[in-house]
Amino acid sequence: MGFTRLLHGHKTFDHGIYPIEHKELTAGKPIRRLPFADELVIPLQQHKGRASVPIVKVGQEVVRGEPIAVADHFVSVPMHAPATGVIRAIGLAPTAEGPKTQAIFLKVYHAASQQVLYGSECEPEHMNVKDIIQAVQDAGLVGLGGGAFPSHVKMQPPAGRVIHTLLVNGCECEPYLTCDHRIMLEQTEHLIRGIRIALRATRAERAIIGVEDNKLDAVSHLRARIPKHLPITVEAVRSKYPQGAEKMLITALLDAEVPAGGLPADVGVAVFNVGTLAQMGELVPLGRGLIERVVTVSGPAVKNPGNFLVPIGTPVRFLLDQVGLKGPLGQVILGGPMMGMAVSSLDVPVTKSVSGVVALEPEDPALARRQVYPCIKCGECLRACPVSLNPSMLGELAVAREYGVMAGQFNLDQCFECGCCAFVCPSNIPLTQYFRIAKSINRDALRRDETKQTRH
Repeated sequence: MGFTRLLHGHKTFDHGIYPIEHKELTAGKPIRRLPFADELVIPLQQHKGRASVPIVKVGQEVVRGEPIAVADHFVSVPMHAPATGVIRAIGLAPTAEGPKTQAIFLKVYHAASQQVLYGSECEPEHMNVKDIIQAVQDAGLVGLGGGAFPSHVKMQPPAGRVIHTLLVNGCECEPYLTCDHRIMLEQTEHLIRGIRIALRATRAERAIIGVEDNKLDAVSHLRARIPKHLPITVEAVRSKYPQGAEKMLITALLDAEVPAGGLPADVGVAVFNVGTLAQMGELVPLGRGLIERVVTVSGPAVKNPGNFLVPIGTPVRFLLDQVGLKGPLGQVILGGPMMGMAVSSLDVPVTKSVSGVVALEPEDPALARRQVYPCIKCGECLRACPVSLNPSMLGELAVAREYGVMAGQFNLDQCFECGCCAFVCPSNIPLTQYFRIAKSINRDALRRDETKQTRH
């Protein structure tokens, strides 16, 4: 076990950083349901894998919870109507990533009851594994911590792999975000039932809930509420970024290392976010689909920050109108400030993977245009990198456009763009952006090569 993991009382991983948390703005604020916007925008590509296929037509009326798009591939999930209303259009909509994507535009009937009328109750504890996994896919469940990987796929490890441990990620290491904290405190029964469903589906022997030690109230609360006969334990881990990354959590809790290019299943582990499992515990027994999620809305520009239950497809503009702004608005980030995406349009909708909306003021230091200086070889980025890469060398190669060398000789693909290197760089070098661009260029080159080989 690494020195930094022995140094402190609570488990952790080597390297990482300690950004200011800003969680006090919303950590004590219970989840509150927001009203419906006049129109919801439901992108068909909200998850890793193939986009959903619409099964509704323009002018068709739908009720809340009704399927409006289906999965036509194993790595895909369906979409459900977040509100009762009428399909106004099916067309392109803006996304946080930049390119527009196909989406369903739903005009909300505000006079409707908005009851969820779809669903067929079941008892997952008495279902076979195949049926449970199908029910999870039918619910449209994906990783709600930001990854948006279809949950039913995670439940089925590759051939030859056996899951022995279910890790439940309650770390929430990004600054500002507290939605998972509130879910652990307020949706405990749903979370416990979701863990039981996932244990049955993965055939894992035990579950460990990892919670950062800045949420010790959640640790004690969960320990008090989990029945003694269940193979579920709660472990406090050190509050450090990016403790919530899958590989970091596996290292901290199990002292195991996922091999380069490997998956958690390679070490017998499946990792699920607490928000995902809470939804699983609520939706699967009712036979319903994912139509809303808890979102933290916070930041220096927000007048009334909090944790809100938000219908999928709600425009960010509507969210900010509901919480109010203190004054002029600077940058708006979907997710946390370390790994989140800055949006160019407030018409971008909340999707299944959006855990937070962070609004900054125009004069916020995080937005200040900083002069970039040459690398001074200080080594801070090497000490910060949680996967032990050499960000300094990778940065120099990126400037030289040696993208192939970055991947082939310096393990660029191991970078998960956590932002630690850029955060600590005294020269203000935008290393994370360099690496993101380099990986994108390498992916495009690989696709071109595959296309050429197919033609020949």
